[in-house]
Amino acid sequence: MLGKVKRAAGARRPEKGLDYEKSEWFITHMMMTSSRRLSTAEERRHTVLRTAIKAFAARGYYGTTTTEVAKAAGISQAYLYRLFPDKEALFVAVVDYCSARIRECHAEGAAYATTAEPAAVLAAMTAAYTELIADRDLLMVLLHATCASSEPAIREAVRACYAKQVEYVRAASGASDEQIRRFFGDGLLANVLVGVDAAALDARWARTLLG
Repeated sequence: MLGKVKRAAGARRPEKGLDYEKSEWFITHMMMTSSRRLSTAEERRHTVLRTAIKAFAARGYYGTTTTEVAKAAGISQAYLYRLFPDKEALFVAVVDYCSARIRECHAEGAAYATTAEPAAVLAAMTAAYTELIADRDLLMVLLHATCASSEPAIREAVRACYAKQVEYVRAASGASDEQIRRFFGDGLLANVLVGVDAAALDARWARTLLG
């Protein structure tokens, strides 16, 4: 295309000794190679995030090292730092990744609501969220993120996560503030109950909270 544009504009051909077609191929090849590298880096970034969820779920932000994350992802620590500048940035990216999954979960739930009534939409979202947090790795990352919110960047990531979820739930359900508070209150309780595996207990307090 570069050659066609130049010829159409009346530009003179390259000086003798230069292979114009090879030059055009080289430019195109380099652009395509660069695009593939960017695509590969982005794919690797998502792979690292998925792997990091499991690593951070086990021992949290403070107890997990970037060496462990890199090893689990099958990359060098040096390459990990090419993708993320430090552990805090990596953990923030993991929180954002989990936030996106929650948003998708709420959207899927809303799509299966039996009616457009706020209560029905919220009930469908609750059912979808209950299935999501059965993935204990994602759940534990959410709990660890709250515990590590004394770190400013992580605190902002957690705030952003809640802001996105609340505003999506409000828009998708049309629920009142009171209904939304109840929805998220029940969700936070569910996080704790699943986190401590309360369903496995034959105890009155567990049955009461599980409802």
